[in-house]
Amino acid sequence: MTGLAQIGVTGLAVMGRNLARNFARHGHRVAVHNRTYAKTESLIDEHGDEGDFIPSESMSDFVTSLESPRRVIIMVKAGAPTDAVISELVPLLEAGDIIIDAGNAHFPDTIRRENELKDQSLHFVGTGVSGGEEGALNGPSIMPGGSAKSYESLGPLLESISAKVDGVPCCTYIGPDGAGHFVKMVHNGIEYADMQLIAEAYDLIRQGTGKSAAEIAEIFTTWNSGDLESFLIEITAEVLAQTDAETGQALVEVILDQAEQKGTGRWTVQNALDLGVPITGIAEATFARALSGSVPQREAARSALPAHTQAWSLSDPDAFVEDVRQALYASKVVAYSQGFDQIAAASQEYDWDIDRGAMARIWRGGCIIRARFLNRITEAYERTPDLALLIADEYFTDAISAALPAWRRVVAGAAQNGIPTPAFSSSLAYYDGIRAARLPAALIQAQRDFFGAHTYRRVDKPGLFHTEWSGDRSETALRGGEAQVLPPDPAEKADPTPA
Repeated sequence: MTGLAQIGVTGLAVMGRNLARNFARHGHRVAVHNRTYAKTESLIDEHGDEGDFIPSESMSDFVTSLESPRRVIIMVKAGAPTDAVISELVPLLEAGDIIIDAGNAHFPDTIRRENELKDQSLHFVGTGVSGGEEGALNGPSIMPGGSAKSYESLGPLLESISAKVDGVPCCTYIGPDGAGHFVKMVHNGIEYADMQLIAEAYDLIRQGTGKSAAEIAEIFTTWNSGDLESFLIEITAEVLAQTDAETGQALVEVILDQAEQKGTGRWTVQNALDLGVPITGIAEATFARALSGSVPQREAARSALPAHTQAWSLSDPDAFVEDVRQALYASKVVAYSQGFDQIAAASQEYDWDIDRGAMARIWRGGCIIRARFLNRITEAYERTPDLALLIADEYFTDAISAALPAWRRVVAGAAQNGIPTPAFSSSLAYYDGIRAARLPAALIQAQRDFFGAHTYRRVDKPGLFHTEWSGDRSETALRGGEAQVLPPDPAEKADPTPA
């Protein structure tokens, strides 16, 4: 029907407001609504000339102004506020209508909401949106989940307002129920790691070379023209170059060193633990923010804990800066590789069938973690769609191999000089762990069997085994649910008492 809106946005804080403007700028008629009508009026007064808006004061009028199937984007705070808006919307909607939650919802909530609304013949689409205020207005990366049927109607609208790279929209259907919000959650976890790694690189150069923030800004500007080219490297250069008007110092030097978080990094780590996926770089980045805010503990440590370090003297500061650049690149690759491992594990666990290559493709533009090397990740999954480990792709294997000596020098130098590099160090430890022919986990499993009879597997034959540690040290084979006692190893002592 003519005169009705193709899409509606309720919740007109900065992100919702900018999304509505983005739709309008792309020729879509947009219904807009906010709990406080003054925000709706403000949008129309300030930006009504950007396109075709239909403002509504009541939720009922807002829904009535939408064409069928109604497509309603909710842009309110995650949690109870989102549930409240859904409860208000549902009685006004009809079968086949689509509710889109474009906030940072926790994916289990999205799964719950999708199931509840499916029973009422409504589509619920949990949609990740990355790019911040600017992205929402000028082209974000968009990660919609929900039913494939809903994407037939909704997808063209979302693709039209998304960022474009080489003419390709940074938006694609992710998968059923919570898949869209899950992928956005992991995106944010990678973002945590990326930011922490960049901060560690800055700190290493600052402490190792004594360069000023402005000088380090120039280094980051140079880095942004090479393999490290990315939105986060670009804005880091701008931040470091910023002078505080009040003190004349570099702004970064007068900002309190306590990083906050909204929860998506924590959710990523919690889920990785549930799935059994090691995302050490993301986890350490999340814990680094927590440590930065541990004020009483940090104050106690400063006055009590010795460093036992010597003055750091670099014979070649330029070579050290290059080492840090290479270590940063290698560590970033590991963080992305771990994030894609988590997506693969969740896709299998929840039967989502997520295309990891498509994820890399839609993250190339619009989003916070957009970077040049996402093209390389896209190519890696195009070569091998079921790639077991991203860093095992030939391109990344070669890239990390070239950076590895520098990476080791940086991590070792930081440890010797008392400079915390949790993300650099944990990423290197992961790299060495994942490539190791044999890990000390064999000893851990033996310990578990010793105190808890948790059994173990052997390298030379199938089945589960248990040693009678408190008895004669004989080994019991558990095969087909029946225990078979094996003779004790003659090389072992009969007496279990330690020497």
